[in-house]
Amino acid sequence: MKKKKERPARRLGKALAMEPREHKASFCVYFTLRLLVIITAILQLTNRNYENVFLCILTLFLLVIPSIVQLTFKVELPTVLEIIILIFIFAAEILGEIQEFYLIFPFWDTVLHTLNGFLAAAIGFSLVDLLNRSKRVTFELSPLFTAIVALSFSMTIGVMWEFFEFGMDQILGYDMQKDTIIQTIRSVTLDPEGKNVPFVISGIRDVTVNGTSLNLGGYLDIGLIDTMQDLIVNFIGAAIFSFFGFFYVKKRGGNFVISQFIPRKKRADRDFLRIVAEEEDEHPKL
Repeated sequence: MKKKKERPARRLGKALAMEPREHKASFCVYFTLRLLVIITAILQLTNRNYENVFLCILTLFLLVIPSIVQLTFKVELPTVLEIIILIFIFAAEILGEIQEFYLIFPFWDTVLHTLNGFLAAAIGFSLVDLLNRSKRVTFELSPLFTAIVALSFSMTIGVMWEFFEFGMDQILGYDMQKDTIIQTIRSVTLDPEGKNVPFVISGIRDVTVNGTSLNLGGYLDIGLIDTMQDLIVNFIGAAIFSFFGFFYVKKRGGNFVISQFIPRKKRADRDFLRIVAEEEDEHPKL
């Protein structure tokens, strides 16, 4: 009897179930983080904080993305890279947002944005590297251009994220672009003669709004400094990876540390979808 062709979604599900066989270390991290997220979701549901419950559900989905990417695009994420991505997601969503690490630790957001720049550069770098190795592509970028593309890709991701934060603040009234207290402002708008000359006000210690003193200890910058700091540290992270990635390509794999962050094409014997197909051929459904 002719075997019925299984749907791609079901085959993908089977392949996902087989991932732990190949990535034991990252699966242990994934399982632990997933358990912590579920516990957090239950606690937030008990407290009737439904917005955080939704954030936990989103986190559960984000945690499975690395496996889906590997299976869909047939690439192999190094164990170190996959673990760091999983921890990054957990640190940003659960620790940062729900546990309020962004407020408790002022450096938390800076560290995550720096790491994001580094990881995004690794992904952009690997995309070019995979194209360079592909037989279907007729051109090959030099190590310098590969590094530039990786840097540009990372910065584009960083800028798109800042667009997202700005949109959430403007449309939904969130405060993702955090404010900064400053004591000096320079503004052309405040120039008494109306000229294109910055008018400087320094030594600001208090701001009054509608007759009420805010007792801030300075002037409230509404997100500009936070955004620019995020982009600067994103650039630093991307530049660090691109610098070492340049020498990695030039010497073709000379840097073991960098190689742990560069996805590569799956080998035929590690292609889970192929393994699933083989198992189906050995045990066909009548």
